Amino acid sequence: MNRKIVFFALFCALTVCFAPRNSFAYIEKDAAILRVMNKAAGKTQIISAKKDKDVRIEGLTIKVRNCKQSDPFDAENYFAFVEIYTKSEQRIFSGWMNRNEPGQNPLQDDAYDVWLEKCE
Repeated sequence: MNRKIVFFALFCALTVCFAPRNSFAYIEKDAAILRVMNKAAGKTQIISAKKDKDVRIEGLTIKVRNCKQSDPFDAENYFAFVEIYTKSEQRIFSGWMNRNEPGQNPLQDDAYDVWLEKCE
């Protein structure tokens, strides 16, 4: 009986020590660094947007709902859930942006483009 208990305890300890690492671990960050391009003016600006705070830039209002960094042991990547509104409060974008895949889900509007640079 004691052998079974010792074996079981040893098995549990080894399972915890050598269990595969969670590859979907993220570090929550407080702000997103975004690149905003005004196509008409040919001007690019980099802004910092804190979570759940409105940032007004030219004709846009940007609100970052969440910003995450990938696990530091994986390839560095950032993800942000962003909502973007026009001056008339019409939502023109709502979704996740991925820094390593900028063409996957950026705002591509007639007047503006917005990409995620990183989270801080």
